Amino acid sequence: MTSKLIERLQNGPVLIADGATGSMLQAAGLPAGTPPEEWNVSQPEKIKALHTAYLEAGSGLVLTNTFGGNRVKLSRAGRADFVAEANLRAVELCRAAAAPYGAWVAGDMGPTGELLEPLGPLTYAQAVEAYAEQARYLAEGGVDCLWIETMSDLNEALAAVEGAQQVTSLPLICTMSFDTRGRTMMGVKPAQAAAQLGERGLAAIGGNCGASLDDMLQVVREMAATLPGQPLVAKPNAGLPQLVDGVTVYRTTPEEMARYAVQFVQAGARIVGGCCGSTPAHIAAIAKAVNQMT
Repeated sequence: MTSKLIERLQNGPVLIADGATGSMLQAAGLPAGTPPEEWNVSQPEKIKALHTAYLEAGSGLVLTNTFGGNRVKLSRAGRADFVAEANLRAVELCRAAAAPYGAWVAGDMGPTGELLEPLGPLTYAQAVEAYAEQARYLAEGGVDCLWIETMSDLNEALAAVEGAQQVTSLPLICTMSFDTRGRTMMGVKPAQAAAQLGERGLAAIGGNCGASLDDMLQVVREMAATLPGQPLVAKPNAGLPQLVDGVTVYRTTPEEMARYAVQFVQAGARIVGGCCGSTPAHIAAIAKAVNQMT
């Protein structure tokens, strides 16, 4: 099935990914400060329901609830002992939801939350080790690919890729967050990311999160110019979060995201979806607009 995923990205119809996990789980009652991965065990029906909502909306690929499932990140919450269970249980829930739809399951791997040396305490080797451990459990659980996302530091992204490639031959997807005037928080430009990630044999690269839909469009265009023919990903936020009467609100409408999704595809994206603030309604609009292109 994994070889079929690569073939789909290279030659088949555009693949619709899912939308936000964190903001949706918060809306479902996830307490502030609680690692979302804990719900893989304590609230499995809510995790499976979220996956199913995106699949019903038209997602052909869904990400496991493991964004913070690496040992470094979980250790900050006092849950270093939870790595295996968090990842294995997440895959089980995602696979159960995806199976009736014939959808692909991507093992989600997010940042460690620590800066790498020389700016922070985490060594490159420690980052590689942490990502290798998480990738091993995700692969053992039965994901179709590994999805590294929301990276700001190119070295951390490369550490995640290296760690994953040490323990599995699954297809890898890597996206970075370009949220600071067209660069990542650490100053990485889309073309720079594309050049270095493009040397690692990844199934797809691109951007997620970010500051605006216009910025994401520019990311796709710059990466496409740097690596012609490389399958690209566009998974933007539904706008920037705003606090209204104590409630976090994302104002970008499903219709607006759908209009931009068409432009992402025209610029070279082979996977489109949503990140923070996006909902099944956003994904349904994106799926409808993209599917009408063909």
